[in-house]
Amino acid sequence: MSTSRRAAPLPPEVRRARIIAAALPLLRMHGTAVTTAQIAMAAGIAEGTLFRVFPDKDSLVHAAIATAFETGPTEAEIAAIDRELPLRDKLIAAVEVLQRRVEGVWQLMSMLGMAAPPGVNPLTPRPAPTMETLQHKVVALFEPHRDELRCEPAQAARVLRMMTFAGTHPRIADGVPLTAAEVVAVVLDGIRMRADLDPDSSDPDAEALPC
Repeated sequence: MSTSRRAAPLPPEVRRARIIAAALPLLRMHGTAVTTAQIAMAAGIAEGTLFRVFPDKDSLVHAAIATAFETGPTEAEIAAIDRELPLRDKLIAAVEVLQRRVEGVWQLMSMLGMAAPPGVNPLTPRPAPTMETLQHKVVALFEPHRDELRCEPAQAARVLRMMTFAGTHPRIADGVPLTAAEVVAVVLDGIRMRADLDPDSSDPDAEALPC
């Protein structure tokens, strides 16, 4: 007599998350041309099982888009950065995390023909409320180094995020994105060669990027 047992079915939320995780790379590659059969295969399930979780392809695509724009995973990665690292190293690690988000979101929007994130009017864009928490995580990286900055940590974090977006977005960076180290170098040091890096210098031209 066989004692083998069938594996217990996955909880609905776990199955849903797995399907979305399988769908996102395919949506970035194929856009809406991706089929539910391809997604089911990538998720390791039968296509009929997929339709027990999502009533149709459109509902799956909408759920995947919403997941792609969630900031929770990005916030967790930034929060996990070693706070004992020097400021430059912490910021490079943070920019690498932010760049992965920008690249993934842009690729998805491009393949799906999206002009703006969900719920944002492209004619009058406003920062999504969920971005505020992500901003706080970046600010926290600057806070212990307040005495090293020419501006408040919140403004420094804003400049870093703006530079990361501009330096990573393919259409803004002319297809040649800045590396994380380059983004941080511009934010912390500027791009002009100068002998005097002393923030207390009386030379008005010795300042770095305005914050």
